Amino acid sequence: MEKKTMTHEEMLEKYYGKKGTPKRDDFDARVAAGAREYLIGEAIKETRKKKGLTQEQLGERMGVQKAQVSKIESGKGVTFSTIVRAFQALGAKAACLDLGEMGKVALW
Repeated sequence: MEKKTMTHEEMLEKYYGKKGTPKRDDFDARVAAGAREYLIGEAIKETRKKKGLTQEQLGERMGVQKAQVSKIESGKGVTFSTIVRAFQALGAKAACLDLGEMGKVALW
């Protein structure tokens, strides 16, 4: 019995439906949100490393445990307040959130 090879899009359609269907739109939105959280975590990690800080040191500045910093840097537990606290603890003078077509918003 020969197995059929599917493209990525064919597999998505098989399990989540075609683009524009509620199940597929929900899946695509969750993937996009996860990607944004991952990229934010990576930005925090890179900034921490450039500042020569350990996760423990950043955690002390934020008032959280090292384990929480690790989660944040891996894109888990990323909330608006966490992002603000992390970048303020890293000494960022200003931060701006790009909302795409809606423009940019200064966080502080």
